[in-house]
Amino acid sequence: MKAVVITSHGGPEVLDVREVEAPQSPTADRVRVRVRAAALNRADVLQRLGHYPAPAGYPQNIPGMEFAGEIDEVGPEASLWKRSQRVFGITGGGAQAEYVVVPENHLAEIPANIDWVEAAAVPEVFITAHDALFTCARLQTGETMLVHAAGSGVGTAAIQLARAAGAQAYGTSRTTEKLERAREYGLRNSVVVKDGPQDFPAAVQEWTNGRGVNVVIDLVGAAYLEANLSALAQKGRMVLVGTTAGSKATLDFAIVMRKRLTIIGTVLRARSKEEKATATRLFANHVVPLLADGVVRSVVDRVYRLAEVREAHLRMESNESFGKIVNCTLD
Repeated sequence: MKAVVITSHGGPEVLDVREVEAPQSPTADRVRVRVRAAALNRADVLQRLGHYPAPAGYPQNIPGMEFAGEIDEVGPEASLWKRSQRVFGITGGGAQAEYVVVPENHLAEIPANIDWVEAAAVPEVFITAHDALFTCARLQTGETMLVHAAGSGVGTAAIQLARAAGAQAYGTSRTTEKLERAREYGLRNSVVVKDGPQDFPAAVQEWTNGRGVNVVIDLVGAAYLEANLSALAQKGRMVLVGTTAGSKATLDFAIVMRKRLTIIGTVLRARSKEEKATATRLFANHVVPLLADGVVRSVVDRVYRLAEVREAHLRMESNESFGKIVNCTLD
């Protein structure tokens, strides 16, 4: 089969599309999926650079954490799927290939109104956003939510899910254009943080009449910690999802204690199979129906063929993308 291969650690030039051995027939409760499209994630870039290896048991030289395709073969203990069913799902690696083998409970059925490209842009970001907002932060109807990197894949998913739940979504980004585009998906108010996070706490206080936001979804990292604590309301919850702006910061315990804040860290890729199955089940039950009804939708920035994977990585590293970058496996 064809697959994207990381030939060594470095820039996009180390990526190549090669013929590799296809996965063997699935065993136990696993299924083999014929991948039709797979989206690109920041973790794929970090893996290429040698900073974020795939978990044990997954290909170290074939990136890809989410995919859309059709069931090709099922293991002897698998009972949820039949051949040719359209599915999308998550994996620890190896999705940038023509075939991938995953546990059957790491998949959900693609709604009929969504094509391969749109479907590939869904699983990682919507599972991450749903888990952060509702499992971790327990966002409630009528509450307020602030998401950083509002134009990212997880950012646009979080905005839509918050709106669908009856919460108000606020956001930040380094560009005005991305924030204007995010309004289409339910972003109520926003602020540009091109020069740093120092400006958004004041904006949050204005938007919320001095109360602060109930939930912060931080996709950026350490540089935003102090401002996040300032922006949170009493009993606010902050979920740490990304570290593009660093992973180490000084925590002011006094603010956390005075406001009775909750700080939660989360990551999807490194979770156990059981935890991924639970997150996928919640996604299938609560998000897929919204996709089928058109209440939320995937946001696709650009589509690249498998052979154009280097260009896809350059696009992601430019930080100019809005929503998801998709690598289509069909040439």
